[in-house]
Amino acid sequence: MTGGNQRDLARMKNQKKQQEMQKKKTASEKTGLSLSERKHRDAELMREKQRRKEEQQAPKQPVN
Repeated sequence: MTGGNQRDLARMKNQKKQQEMQKKKTASEKTGLSLSERKHRDAELMREKQRRKEEQQAPKQPVN
């Protein structure tokens, strides 16, 4: 009877995979945001960052 060791290895691999999924799940729960909410928040942050960078690069025009 062969394959007993293979079943044990597959079981251990699946258990490790399940633990990794739990870690990822708890990380997203800590922020309390769904994927779409995170994308929206990150997009807003990037727009703000880009706007600040453009302001720094724009030459200052004197007011007459």
